Amino acid sequence: MTRVAKIVKSNSHVDYVARVIDELDADAPPSPEEYGFAQFVRMPVAETEEVVGVVYDTQLANPDYGSFGPRLSSHADLKVLSPDFLHEQGVLLGVLLLGRRARGEGGGWVAHQGVPRRVVPVGQEVFSLADAEVFEFHRGAGGAVQLHYFSQALAHAGPFAVPLVEAVIEQLEPLCGPAERQRLCVLKKSLVWQRTLGQLRL
Repeated sequence: MTRVAKIVKSNSHVDYVARVIDELDADAPPSPEEYGFAQFVRMPVAETEEVVGVVYDTQLANPDYGSFGPRLSSHADLKVLSPDFLHEQGVLLGVLLLGRRARGEGGGWVAHQGVPRRVVPVGQEVFSLADAEVFEFHRGAGGAVQLHYFSQALAHAGPFAVPLVEAVIEQLEPLCGPAERQRLCVLKKSLVWQRTLGQLRL
């Protein structure tokens, strides 16, 4: 799939920050749709293992903000005269790690949801996951949909936790059968109830 970003730092063992690849890094940078909210991503950490995460936050990096001096060069001129300046501006992604997937005996991917043991290094490339791969990551051994990282997402995604899980459910529902959709519907109602209680406490 598409290479969308590179890891630049981490806030915790499961909370990483990645910088979106721009026109200085690649001839065809990713489109905004490829790194939007609740986009699943993968980070290859070995030949037979990948860490799986999801975009839960974005920030704009712009060191020029607050500088009211005159601009002597246009955007096009800066690409030639001072490309490093443009490179400082960009989009930062908050990536929450949800688990990993490893090659099984048959060569296919086997998903393991939860806190991954591996540390993702700085500079690691981040790739988007296709819808089919997202669905496979959520299928258990018996074929049932699983969200073992549910409490992990609620604990680490902050104010975006409930919208994040709701967005994940919306991605999974079209690919599920009637029984699985019913289970996801119950979970969605639980999230709505939690959000309502949170608003009442405010």
